[in-house]
Formats: sequence, C-alpha cells, structure tokens
Amino acid sequence: MSTTSFVAAQKVAAKGRPGWMLGRFIGARVVGLVATLFVASLVVFGALYAAPGDPITFLTHGRTMPPEAIASLRAEYHLDDPVWLQYLRWLGGVVHGDFGTSIIYNQPVSSLIASRAPATALLVVMAAAIVLVAGLALGVYAGLKPGLLSRSTMVAATGAMAIPTFVAAVVLIIVFGVQLGWFPVFGAGNPGPDAIYHTVLPAIALALASVAFVARLAQSAIRAELSSDHVQTAISRGLPRRAVVSRHVVRNAAMPVLTVAGLTIAGLIAGSVVIEQVFQLGGLGQFLVSSVQQKDFPVVQAICLVYVATFIVLNTLIDIAYTLLDPRVSLGRKDS
Repeated sequence: MSTTSFVAAQKVAAKGRPGWMLGRFIGARVVGLVATLFVASLVVFGALYAAPGDPITFLTHGRTMPPEAIASLRAEYHLDDPVWLQYLRWLGGVVHGDFGTSIIYNQPVSSLIASRAPATALLVVMAAAIVLVAGLALGVYAGLKPGLLSRSTMVAATGAMAIPTFVAAVVLIIVFGVQLGWFPVFGAGNPGPDAIYHTVLPAIALALASVAFVARLAQSAIRAELSSDHVQTAISRGLPRRAVVSRHVVRNAAMPVLTVAGLTIAGLIAGSVVIEQVFQLGGLGQFLVSSVQQKDFPVVQAICLVYVATFIVLNTLIDIAYTLLDPRVSLGRKDS
C-alpha cells in the first residue's frame, strides 16, 4: 500500500464513523464499566465473609465482653441482617462516598483515605511519566538507530524486566540513598517540592520494569513500521527519511505502544503497594497492608475497591481513546 492510499484509507475510515455510532460505542463501554464495577464491589464485599473468623472477634479485639455489649456491636454494624441487605447498605454508602467507620481508628474511612491518597497519586503519576518519557525515548532510538548501542540498551532493558520491584527498590536505596546520599529513603516529605524529592527513588523503582517493557515494545513497533510496504514505497519515491519517519513510522507505531503503555501504567497502581511499604511513604498501599494486619475490614474493603475501580476506569478510558483516535479500528458496525 502506498503512502497516499494509506492516508486515504484513514480518511475513509474516519468519515465512516457517524455520531450515532460513536455514541453507541461509548455507551456500550460505559455500561460495561458499570457492570464490571458492580461485580468488583460484590467480590470486595464478599471477601469479608471469606476471611476466617467472626467479625465480632475483630471488633472486640478478642476481648471478652458481656452479651449486651456484643449485641450492641452486632446491631451497630448490622451483622444480624441478611448478607444481601448488608451489601446493599454498604453499596449505598459507597455511592455517596461513605465507606463506613474504621474499627481501629474509629474515624470515617473516607477521611482516612483522603489524607493518604495524595502520596499514592504522586507516586503513580511520577512513575507513569518516567515510563512514558524514558520507555518511548529508548524504544524509538533503538528502533530507528540499530547498532551496538541500541542492542546494548535492549539487553539492559530485558534484564531490568526480570528484576522484581522490591529488589530494585532495595538496590536504589543502597546506591543512591545510603552510599551517595542523593535522595531520602524514608517518608513522603512535606507537601510540595519536598514531596516530589522524596518520591524520586520510589517512582524510579516502581517504573523500572515498565520502562523496559515499553522500550522493547516501541522498538518492535518502529521496526515493523519501517519494513511496511507504504513506508518503503515512500522512501523509494525519494521522500525525506525524516518526514517519512515522523509522519508515518512514529505516528503509526505510537497508537498500539501508547495503548499498552496505558495498561502498564494502570498496573502501576498494584505495584505501588510494595513500593510504599519499602519506602514508608504513608500512602494507600502502606495503609492497606497495615489494615490487613490489624483486621480493619472497612478500610481494607474501601482501599481495595478504590484500587480496583481506578484500574477498571483507566482501562475503559484507554480502550475508548484508542478506538476514537485510530480511525482504522472498527466500532463494531456490521455492514448489511
């Protein structure tokens, strides 16, 4: 396919997307999002009953209490109600931003989460920026400039992909925190630039494996586009290589790479739990671990639901954005 016919095909595909098709497509994705969130809420809530032990045991911290006090606790937490009624009551509170009251802290769970969410958000955002900038830059360079340096870069990237996150965190702490003393290795710091400074090493540790994965993916996509027919035709016609690379190679390779990179970034949310525990950042991940150890089930339910909901929403947005930005992707219309 020549460059002209390829561009024409993109224009035809873009014109073949009336507004009602886009609306139906987005509506279907939103319905799927709501259904997935509903199933996720069932799993998160049901995990409380799958856990061993009686909730009253955790509420009383194992202490012996008179029957009247136990009955009062069961009434306060609606433990005598049917499971389906407890779920509906909990879900109704979640919809309104009420996750219940912490057993350990005796405070609203929503306020406890709100005070710790900024540290987690900063960590994930900084790690995502590192993944996109470093991963795409290394991959594009290795794809466009084959040679010893690019091969060495990809070998290093392959090795980085095999390093567990906690191992990378420990190595970074020893080298850049203890031996060189360039970065702090404990705590989230004060809000503002100090928080960013404290999050540099955790963000690098969290992003390291994802940077390597995105770099290898970008290299493969660039080389595949360079060997495609329309690019070879454009080069054979004497078009400047820089123009062909920027207009067709990088642009066409960017969409699948950005999609996978987006899914990888969504996966950083789960990895942040380990990193926060290692660096003691005081975010949601560290709070989740401590709440599990203390059997603070309302907090555990809330954080798990926030993590799962964030991951599902990001995946849905990436799916919609990829389909809308690339006119070659079908919206599911069946031609009659």
